[in-house]
Amino acid sequence: MGYRNVDADAVEPEPDRPSECRKLGGPAGLEAMAVNRFRAEPGEEIPLAYHYHDEQEEAFYVLDGTLWVETPEGTHEVPSDHLFAVDPGSPQRAHVPADADEAATVLAIGAPAVSGDAHAYDPDEE
Repeated sequence: MGYRNVDADAVEPEPDRPSECRKLGGPAGLEAMAVNRFRAEPGEEIPLAYHYHDEQEEAFYVLDGTLWVETPEGTHEVPSDHLFAVDPGSPQRAHVPADADEAATVLAIGAPAVSGDAHAYDPDEE
């Protein structure tokens, strides 16, 4: 049996991110999924780019505030206590607009935890 209790605030934020990103999967010893906590202020994005994954499913659970997720079909507003799920191959860009009233804190989960699976997506090339 194995158990780990991770204090998210004790995990150092990742450098060079467009918003605060604390990668919790590694400290928790998780190998099959990625778990990250983001805090995005108005005007900040969660991902490094508008993107999609070949294999990875993603889920964004909004702990507080509101997250906006841009997709080719339109932008989804995801309020606190809601989950937004993204299938592999589905482009998205999660962010908090510059004119938003507050920041958003989001738990992002991706599985399987694969590297090299994210690809930039340019909506203008459609």
